[in-house]
Amino acid sequence: MRINFYGLKAIYFHEMDRFRRTLGQSLLSPVISTSLYFIVFGSVIGGYVQKIDGISYGSYIVPGLLMLTLLTQSISNTSFGIFFPKFNGTIYEILAAPISTFEIVLAFVSAGATKTLIVGFVIFCTSLFFVDVEVQFPFLMIFLLVLVSFTFALFGFLIGLISKDFEQMSIVPSLVITPMVFLGGSLYSLDMLPEFWQMITYFNPVVYLINGLRYSFYGISDFNIWISVGLMVLFFIICVSMVSVLLKKGYNIKS
Repeated sequence: MRINFYGLKAIYFHEMDRFRRTLGQSLLSPVISTSLYFIVFGSVIGGYVQKIDGISYGSYIVPGLLMLTLLTQSISNTSFGIFFPKFNGTIYEILAAPISTFEIVLAFVSAGATKTLIVGFVIFCTSLFFVDVEVQFPFLMIFLLVLVSFTFALFGFLIGLISKDFEQMSIVPSLVITPMVFLGGSLYSLDMLPEFWQMITYFNPVVYLINGLRYSFYGISDFNIWISVGLMVLFFIICVSMVSVLLKKGYNIKS
């Protein structure tokens, strides 16, 4: 299959240009929000919390806060990227262009993942001003960051595809993903929970993502690292399959 790189680049750079135009909302907002978490939880509350697995509380929560940013930004970037052309009617210009649905998805998802990785890198650098951060397995960290960014950018594309209005598009990030991250051990260790709530937490898929990223930082995790990686790969395959089926049927995009 021959890829139309000109069409792919046109969509990709158009999305990246929108990121540049809305830099205050796209970059500064998550950085300021995360900085407040470090100030409140890391500096203030962290002074009253014992070290967790030999790591200061402020350092311990860095992977969790980074994962919170990755998930929310990946989903919102790509869901808005595909939903807005549907909303204002410009999606038909994209569909009329000599570019396949695969290339359309690849362009939107790549742009969304790129924007997320930029924000994630800036937040990681920001955390260095507040706490001591150690990355024991940098290549594993990069692999996980890229995999999570592309997987949830694809999930965001799926949300934007099936959403009929802005309210539907915001339900999953605000009412599902964010609570799952906070209840997934982003700010605490699962060992700190009563046994019953530990069992409940095992059904939260985000807890495995956070633990996988935390392992790449400090070499500690509540689960085997391969469980975390396997679940991420599985969710990526599920998202690819669902997007492929919906696009083949032209669901909510060609009508």
